[in-house]
Amino acid sequence: MSKTFSDLGIIESLQKSLTDLQISVPTDIQQKVIPVILNQKEDVVALAKTGTGKTAAFGLPLLQLIDVTSSDIQAVILAPTRELGQQIYHNLISFASNSPEISIAALCGGIPIKPQMERLQSKTHIIVATPGRLADLVSRNAVNIKNISYFILDEADEMVSALKEGLDSIIKELPKVRRTLLFTATMPGTIKQMIQNYMSKHVVQIEADMATVGHQGIDHQYVVVEPIEKLDVLLHFLNSREGERGIIFCKTKAAVNKLAKNLAINKFSSGAIHGSLTQGIRDRIMGQFREGYIDILVATDLAARGIDVKEISYVVNYHLPDTYDAYVHRSGRTARAGAKGLSLTILQEEEVVDIADFEQELGISFKKFKKADALSIEENNGLLWAKKIFKTKPNRHISGEYKNKITTIFHHLTKEELIDKVLADYLSQTNMGNPNADKAKKK
Repeated sequence: MSKTFSDLGIIESLQKSLTDLQISVPTDIQQKVIPVILNQKEDVVALAKTGTGKTAAFGLPLLQLIDVTSSDIQAVILAPTRELGQQIYHNLISFASNSPEISIAALCGGIPIKPQMERLQSKTHIIVATPGRLADLVSRNAVNIKNISYFILDEADEMVSALKEGLDSIIKELPKVRRTLLFTATMPGTIKQMIQNYMSKHVVQIEADMATVGHQGIDHQYVVVEPIEKLDVLLHFLNSREGERGIIFCKTKAAVNKLAKNLAINKFSSGAIHGSLTQGIRDRIMGQFREGYIDILVATDLAARGIDVKEISYVVNYHLPDTYDAYVHRSGRTARAGAKGLSLTILQEEEVVDIADFEQELGISFKKFKKADALSIEENNGLLWAKKIFKTKPNRHISGEYKNKITTIFHHLTKEELIDKVLADYLSQTNMGNPNADKAKKK
């Protein structure tokens, strides 16, 4: 029989908020972590894949343990990116909708620091922050974290690798007597070292939803391409998934920009995020993606942290990630909250040997994705050409006289005849318009 949040010890006001959010059944990580945080005193290390409900696993008991009679900061939650920090903050605000006496502040980078310093003049119980911004506020004596009771690290594996300097300076400010709750999707050596250095000897370790990445409804596939056909194969795949939402991962910011430009040229509903964009632009693109105004997000690994959109049906690794952990985080963007999803990796021939290592290390199995043949690619490029024409806005600066001359040339054609002629002109510029082209190639 499934447990309820009441069974886990969650109080009525928080249960009411969960009901308002249409959350009724605790996930595996929530069932295992919530009672430990509520009823025990030890530090906690929780290992669980992305999309399994970690925010509620620590957020609900934390809200319940806050002493509202005190105006002191009692908990610090750190996240590696502003996107994830904002997501955690908004989730906590939703969970606390029936607990107005609890005060929560978001202190993330990428936006002006002065309003955050002013916010900290008011009563604050919980801080959600990125390491760099919190370290900055500490250095300015704008925030006092010397007396907190709870220190939570979410997506800790990303923080210790990319943001260690800010993290170390924060930990030095924390009281020695505190409770540390660490949540991570992977357990690299840096995390093990951090547990040893910064957490108590008596740590409760919890694993949930960790059978394998492949047992979470994710279909892992790969397709082998020549460098010259890589973009065309991707465009064919994206056109076949029209109307679905997905994320394409690239290794570098330059690659994100180049691919995003190609998608825009081909009139795909897309946007791009990476660390060099201003926070305002990142927020706008993320908002459009969350609200469904754009279907495809092109992103670097770190920029995509904190994307918790249930309707993402596929992830594309346009470049094979450098680490197994990165693959776990990328593929974990799809198949969230019990849904199904596809993780497609686009490889060159020399990279195929790496697939066996990913399978062995992560306990998953890849299937080979059937690459579209040359004719299908050419037909798809024709469809993209037609869509570009359809979505092209009329040029209002053309003179009426010139437009009339063009119209006179075409005026006796029916719509079908005009389409036939325009299509024939397009095909004449491709191999599809030359039935002897393939024969000539073979000779």
